[in-house]
Amino acid sequence: MTGSLVPFRQLVLKVHSRCDLACKHCYVYEHADQSWSSRPTVISDETISWTATRLAEHAKSHGLPSVHVILHGGEPLLAGIPRLRRVCEELRGSLAGISELDLRIHTNGVQLSERHLDLFSEFDVKVGISLDGDQAANDRHRVYANGRSSYQRVLRAVALLQRERYRHLFAGLLCTIDIANDPIAVYDALAALDPPRIDFLLPHATWDDPPARPDDLPAGYADWLLRIFDRWDTQGRPMPVRMFDSVISTLGGGPSLTESMGLGPADLVVIETDGTLEQADSLKTAYDGAPATGYDVFSDSLDTAARHPGVVARQQGLAGLSAECRACPVVRSCGGGLYAHRYRGDGSDFDNPSVFCEDLKSLVLQVSSRIGGPTEAELGRSGGVAVSLDGADTAPPLAGLAELAAGTGDGSAVRELAAAQRQVTRGWLDTVNAEIGDRGGELWSPAWQLLTELEQDPGGIDGLLGHPYTRSWAVACRDALSEPVPGAGSGELPQAGRLSALVAVAGLRAGLTRPMPVAVGGDGTVWLPALGQARLRPQGAPTAEVTAADSGFVIRRGDEEVRVTADAEPDERWLPVRHLTAPNDAGPLVDLALDDLDPYRDCYLDPVAPRLPDSQVAVWQRLFAQAWPRLRSAEPARAGGLAAGLSTVTPLAPGAGRLGGLAGSRRGMAAIGLVLPDDPTDLARRLLYEFQYATLDALLEQCELYDESDPRSFPVPGGDDRMPAGDLLARAYARSATAALAAQPGQHSGDTARAWETLLTSGVLTAEGERFASAALAGRAVGV
Repeated sequence: MTGSLVPFRQLVLKVHSRCDLACKHCYVYEHADQSWSSRPTVISDETISWTATRLAEHAKSHGLPSVHVILHGGEPLLAGIPRLRRVCEELRGSLAGISELDLRIHTNGVQLSERHLDLFSEFDVKVGISLDGDQAANDRHRVYANGRSSYQRVLRAVALLQRERYRHLFAGLLCTIDIANDPIAVYDALAALDPPRIDFLLPHATWDDPPARPDDLPAGYADWLLRIFDRWDTQGRPMPVRMFDSVISTLGGGPSLTESMGLGPADLVVIETDGTLEQADSLKTAYDGAPATGYDVFSDSLDTAARHPGVVARQQGLAGLSAECRACPVVRSCGGGLYAHRYRGDGSDFDNPSVFCEDLKSLVLQVSSRIGGPTEAELGRSGGVAVSLDGADTAPPLAGLAELAAGTGDGSAVRELAAAQRQVTRGWLDTVNAEIGDRGGELWSPAWQLLTELEQDPGGIDGLLGHPYTRSWAVACRDALSEPVPGAGSGELPQAGRLSALVAVAGLRAGLTRPMPVAVGGDGTVWLPALGQARLRPQGAPTAEVTAADSGFVIRRGDEEVRVTADAEPDERWLPVRHLTAPNDAGPLVDLALDDLDPYRDCYLDPVAPRLPDSQVAVWQRLFAQAWPRLRSAEPARAGGLAAGLSTVTPLAPGAGRLGGLAGSRRGMAAIGLVLPDDPTDLARRLLYEFQYATLDALLEQCELYDESDPRSFPVPGGDDRMPAGDLLARAYARSATAALAAQPGQHSGDTARAWETLLTSGVLTAEGERFASAALAGRAVGV
């Protein structure tokens, strides 16, 4: 196994191992694993302290900007307020200055009181409530041991959370599906409580203990959910529903929003009341001992648990699924379903489709049909991702739409958007690979084979897919495949060697030690994206090999070689990609590539600059070191998003430098083009301004914010010009980030607000566009 460890970003902390209800579908008490019975009833001070210590060292070691902790049980409220306070104090204290803490509690709600909520308000603990619908549905399973209903007490808990002073703590409702219940009655009862989110959860089941199917319908759970989807959709989707939003996101090439679907690597660990480190609780439904790792917080780090074979098995993406799943057209939305639901005790273990396979497939295809998404055949051709080679097709918005609009949060919405772009780029590569035929030359097939191998490791090709100029190269490939290629001679695709270079860099980063083939240009140039350019003799074979060596790598062709170390100085045989760096009080060093080498960087409105002399790079570095603290001071939240999403600055030619301009699909969001500015404040402003445009480009691949067919133009506040809706939207979004750095902040802010108001009253925005513009306008007002 190669590749880097996937750190845990989510931790479920069991603070109490018993419960005050006797829910018939509970995976803790009613399924195969019964380890709860031998564990302490309540978590000890020592376990709390060690948990906080382990989590802090893990977050610091991996530079995690945020971590999520869910207080769980049993019923966590039974731990009592003093014990819950101790947990909150330890966790918040240990992570202070290291990582943001998203602290939550999942509860059945029957014990919830104002005293609890006052404590949770003090430590900003969000509260999720389990409720299965109306009283008839809820009391089918969620009852006391004597059969008495819990419904009214749960409603009382929800009513507490609906009070103005506590509303900000309400995280949503969690509903376990029972298809014997009326789906409309269930949904209407939940929606009537005005929750900020609803999670519908499939009941835990395996092939050995399959789910109930009262009418023996192979897709009965999908049918049940689709009746709710239709009602939710007709009502204008009044609140997020995680399962539906996840399907919609993945159909558009975006990320999954739930552990139970999608191909994202699992990043969750459970800590029991006795300090043992376990895998996901859902595994308790498979067999006794299934979640166990053999580790605990007293003796073992979270890194040790992250390397456990069972944890790694849930991080393999497509490669970790059964052959049947890998061949399925909806696999990138479904993801094979929840890992535990694949278990069969015949020796195949988890190498099976989900026991809900037919339900998940039907749900994905039916939702796609309802929203005008790809057909089953189209999904099959694109590997389960809705691919648009010209950027014209869009998918519904990501969960972080409001955060992206307003520039709030910790950068997680930007990272989510970047992950969605990587998925779309992966789909593009699949499409090119399917059509390239013999035009890829001798390097294409081995490079594609190595790419597939690297993809088996979590994050193995994220750098390849996230490199901004992979996108511009893919556009060139698409154009070459759709048109005759003048001068191709052998019929090979001229850009095919790029794939070998991208994969070789990914292999070096993944720690591969074997030689990897790369293309050599006619002038002897070997280009390694994001690293630099080597120069071999012009005469010689058209391929070379790259091999990891010492603290760098070596490029060999026959009897000549170029050896590159991490601190290698540029010379006539090696030109490195240089970098701009600045200290960052909020996290790791800010490090941006100053890329003036990549042959596919010429994808901006203005021409790019040639290779910069060292003296000019020194000027860039001096200005950037001064610009970054100004940017952080003026726009701290947006600085976090920029640091999370921007990797590359490409210098533009002197005399160019028009601000802004949507690029469509021509480049990835991680790059911007800039002319060397005059002062650090101007550089800070231009960084933010251009990154806003790049972010909006990526967002418009995922959702439709305005009617692109509307022919009208609109006045530009503060000027005499008029512009189309898309340009005005981009201008307003870019200006929203830069008011604090403007020469006249008040006027700048006022003009920006009028631009948003013009869009909101124009009728040109979609429903998602209106939500986006409203959030941006509200965020601008807060910022001012």
